[in-house]
Amino acid sequence: MYNNSERRKFDPTRFDPSKSVEKEWPFRLNFYDKSPWYEVTLEDFERYALDRLRVLAEIESSFARNRSWEELKNVTTRQCKEYLPLNSSSASTIDTQTERRNDHLGHFVLRLAFCRSEDLRRRFVKAETALFRVRYESDDTKERELFLKSRDFQWTEVNSEEKQQYASELKALGVAGVQQPEEGVPATSVKVIPTEKLYKVRWTQVPDLVNKRRVLVKDGWAYVPSKEQLSIVLRAFEASLENALDSTARSIMRMDGDTRLTEILNHMSRGFVAGVASEYSGPATGDEIRADMVDDLAKRHFPLCMRNLHECLMRDRHLKHFGRLQYGLFLKVLGLSIDEAIAFWRKAFSNVTDDKFNKEYKYNIRHSFGLEGKRANYPAKSCQQILLTDKPGPSDCHGCPYRHFAPDNLQTSLLATYSSQGLTSADLVEVMRTVKEGHYHVACTRVFEITHATGGVKKGDGIGGGESVTHPNQYAAKSIEIEKGDAMVVE
Repeated sequence: MYNNSERRKFDPTRFDPSKSVEKEWPFRLNFYDKSPWYEVTLEDFERYALDRLRVLAEIESSFARNRSWEELKNVTTRQCKEYLPLNSSSASTIDTQTERRNDHLGHFVLRLAFCRSEDLRRRFVKAETALFRVRYESDDTKERELFLKSRDFQWTEVNSEEKQQYASELKALGVAGVQQPEEGVPATSVKVIPTEKLYKVRWTQVPDLVNKRRVLVKDGWAYVPSKEQLSIVLRAFEASLENALDSTARSIMRMDGDTRLTEILNHMSRGFVAGVASEYSGPATGDEIRADMVDDLAKRHFPLCMRNLHECLMRDRHLKHFGRLQYGLFLKVLGLSIDEAIAFWRKAFSNVTDDKFNKEYKYNIRHSFGLEGKRANYPAKSCQQILLTDKPGPSDCHGCPYRHFAPDNLQTSLLATYSSQGLTSADLVEVMRTVKEGHYHVACTRVFEITHATGGVKKGDGIGGGESVTHPNQYAAKSIEIEKGDAMVVE
């Protein structure tokens, strides 16, 4: 399924000359019945799974934030356009086969990552089903009909005689129909013959519709109007994926010996548990910042994790190793140069001598910039990495406050930090609810929305386009961008 060779142009006919490109992935919609039987590089193995994971993580975030279906659909559609494009066959100028191949590969890699526990399987099925529904509702009508005809959903289209037999019950359900004119019959007694398509399935295939009394049930059969057809399809998708995950879980042991894959898969499953899936690699502002600017920037633009580190540093004139690492890398990506970083940390560590600073701290600062040791340019830590660190000790300041602070301490800290930016005690009810549910990045995103309301950010906007916070530098970058936009308007 994979190799380490250089990427080659994908050719679906290479493995079976009898297959045409059109037959490999004929539809945009997919139940993912067929496992990948083509070679991929490790780079592609990870890349397309991470792209899909980012979309699924945002869907989970939408559930946690109680977004309406239309809001979730809009956010997911925007995310898909950027990270997981999948066009209909009518898009003749686009290589839809490559798009579908990448979609297919990403799904199966995540299936390997999330089959390992019941909780992961449940969450994966829920997010994948929502993604399928978004695609179903936006699919080309003709292509969707062809897809439905290509599969056996175990439904039977109800004929006109059976429709007439249950005409009164179907009318009560709101099934569309036409009046049957009969001379001399009062208008209130005119029979309505259903014209809307109806599908007959076993009622166990649509328990949600039965529970909501949106179908007619007779002798164990449910009569499903065409407007409710999606419920049958989604239930079939869920059942198919649940069975596939169970099967994958039983066979996953065969892969445990390949450390290249297990490391990637474990990283993805941990990211999904944390609720975030992306890395932020760009600078926060595009401008270099000076050491004397950090204190002011912290008070206006930093997320709670970095604000807490800054306050600890200013109070104690010291940070332990992991705190220095987390905060130092954040400031580096923010735009602090090596010279300014040394100046900042030297001033902050005012209680130590020059000799001790140069011997014990200056090397580590230069090391984080890739100027010492193995000379690697270390990235700043993402929310995922910060959330998955061990609980800090009593005198440590690193980690995620939303995860590690006691509830009372977290509320006090939030009000002390952000009340000047519009956060009130009333806002804490919603924030603490998401914290209690373990959606720490959602809580951070909501705080961002509240504290940037004067800059035009509304509830549900997140850091832009409904996207949740996934990186401290991403939070700071958007905050600075909003402030710059406001300044330009004033000018």
